[in-house]
Amino acid sequence: MSARILSGKEIAKKIREELKDEIADLKSQGITPGLATILVGEDPASQVYVGAKTKTCHDLGIFSDQHTLPADTSEGKLLSLIDELNNNPKIDGILTQLPLPKQINETKVLDAISPEKDVDGFHPINVGRFFTVKDFEEMVEKKLFLPCTPHGMIEIIKRSDIQMNGKEAVVLGRSNIVGKPIAMLLLANNATVTICHSRTKDLASVCKRADILIAAIGKPKFVTADMVKEGACVIDVGVNRTEQGLVGDVDFEKVVDIAGSITPVPGGVGPMTITMLMVNVVKSAKKRI
Repeated sequence: MSARILSGKEIAKKIREELKDEIADLKSQGITPGLATILVGEDPASQVYVGAKTKTCHDLGIFSDQHTLPADTSEGKLLSLIDELNNNPKIDGILTQLPLPKQINETKVLDAISPEKDVDGFHPINVGRFFTVKDFEEMVEKKLFLPCTPHGMIEIIKRSDIQMNGKEAVVLGRSNIVGKPIAMLLLANNATVTICHSRTKDLASVCKRADILIAAIGKPKFVTADMVKEGACVIDVGVNRTEQGLVGDVDFEKVVDIAGSITPVPGGVGPMTITMLMVNVVKSAKKRI
């Protein structure tokens, strides 16, 4: 029996409709949420990502302030721009598209963004806030900027009525952007979490224990059917360009017959990332009231 397909595209559409109502309410109080995006250089993938964010802002009624700088921009000039945006009352969120050119220290740039406008959730202060709360309800209560991709994954799980409480979750990957924060969000929702990586022994048997399996390892079709527990929820974060087109970290064609539910690639986690970024921008704008 084939797994239920968890469409991030459809869930993102519903969240954006909810956001439109929130934005309309803010505008009735004289507040238009604003997002500033900074792109340094002409990396094609980065241009596509920034373009998608700008379009989403336009569709939702969020003010978009896009800054495109040449590849030879100095670190000082970029930091000066960020300082201006930090002090601009029309801007609720600042996003610097990564990667940055070699002459610019990425850590210094991300640290320069005001924690109150760090809608990516990358600033050390926001990371600290995120890692020191006890549960998901406290994260919501404190209006934390949750990392966009992991938050999107949690929304897919929650809105698909998949239980995390008491379930065993396995995360493949330990990156600061996806692996570690999704593990923390699963813990905050009372799952029992194991993080796997390149040194994990007997990886297949560890994965096969999972009621919820998160694949964020960056290797095309790495997760095969023998690694998946029957009826498991499989969330595939991977986006890998191959000769056959875009594929995830999961061998979808084989795993779909084993899993209980699974996200596709494309159309799964991807559409949720930008949507959750917009959630953070609106959350930031509400703090102006």
